[in-house]
Amino acid sequence: MTQTKQILHNERVDFTCEKLVLENGLTLLCAPMPGYAGVHAVYGTNFGSVDRAFTQNGKTVKLPAGIAHFLEHKMFENEEGDAFSLYAATGASANAFTGFDRTCYVFTATQHIPEALDILLSFVSRPYFTKDTVQKEQGIIGQEIKMYDDSADWRMMFALLQSIYHNNPVRDDIAGTVESIAEITPELLYECTDAFYTPGNMVLSAAGNITMEELVAAVERQGLRSAAAPAEKLREPEPESIPRPYHEFTMAVAQPTFGIAFKEKPASPAERFRCDVICDMLTELICGDFTPLFRRLYDEGLINSNFAGEVGSGDDYLCFFFSGETSDPEKVRSELLCEIARLKKEGIAKEDFLLCRNLMYGEAVGDLESIENVATTMAGCEMRGETLFEQLEVLASLTLEDVQQTLEQMLCEERSATVVIRPAQKSKG
Repeated sequence: MTQTKQILHNERVDFTCEKLVLENGLTLLCAPMPGYAGVHAVYGTNFGSVDRAFTQNGKTVKLPAGIAHFLEHKMFENEEGDAFSLYAATGASANAFTGFDRTCYVFTATQHIPEALDILLSFVSRPYFTKDTVQKEQGIIGQEIKMYDDSADWRMMFALLQSIYHNNPVRDDIAGTVESIAEITPELLYECTDAFYTPGNMVLSAAGNITMEELVAAVERQGLRSAAAPAEKLREPEPESIPRPYHEFTMAVAQPTFGIAFKEKPASPAERFRCDVICDMLTELICGDFTPLFRRLYDEGLINSNFAGEVGSGDDYLCFFFSGETSDPEKVRSELLCEIARLKKEGIAKEDFLLCRNLMYGEAVGDLESIENVATTMAGCEMRGETLFEQLEVLASLTLEDVQQTLEQMLCEERSATVVIRPAQKSKG
């Protein structure tokens, strides 16, 4: 059932992990960590909220927004009951999450590891849906969607994505809408699991007090088989332009919230991870809490400690976000754009680059001390065609010139969109 095991070792941090691809296509990743009592395991599939259409066996299937997240909820149930109850009996703590490009099921445990692995693999690998259980979940997730509608941060992120993307499904809420999840049927869920919840599209990753042999034994106990035919994801073309340069709306917030997004051309698969690392660094160099811009805005009372930048990246999208609460959104936007222009013209200070690179390198090394971070990062990197040590190697080789060159090509105002959330006016009683 197995192929040759690969031993992946990084000399910089003296850390070892193992990789094994089984005959059924399932990729196993294991990082035995001596001295750790616990185990964190991740069972992930390359199926997320942006996967909205595919072909398999000559048939094209279109999916409503939110179906990947809906599946995440439903995979914890089968004819025997609720997976959470079974996990509780073993002492394990379980959870799951859906992102734009993947869905992962996880547990952390210090005992009864084989039993916890059996629960994880059996529930995720053997879906069970009925009309009644689907209708029940539609009501539960409908309430969750309404709850997120009250989150200013969540509303801001998707307002920004809808402002810079015309067609890319990344613009749609991961949970979908009440209307879109109403289209979900048991038959549609089974089509998704047949296409994407198959060993060749999945990764089982674990770190801590565990061995590769234990992972192999768990898979063998379940008798997982490969799918007859792979599914091909379909994507709509996305123009370079943005659909909405400015948008504002009101919510029950104490003060205005400002956000600006920049739409970028996605990097090639070979350059994507390196590009992501550089883009992450750029957000810190522009508005990290050690930067002149952050200190100036903070000292003037225009932002608080939550103001930050982040990067969104996938196979066919790349963008920057900068957001936070502010009493003067227009002033903060102007200052941010001026700082980007200044760094393009004058250049990034070498000492700032070195400080940022060292901080990021230190954080990456520190992540190797957490079984949760190691297992999660191994799974995420594998699903993107990378390794656990990719970030360390990129950071070690990165130069100021690399970062400056990327900055000069990105973060252009003409490909940006601004969103402002203003406090709703209270009605007079």
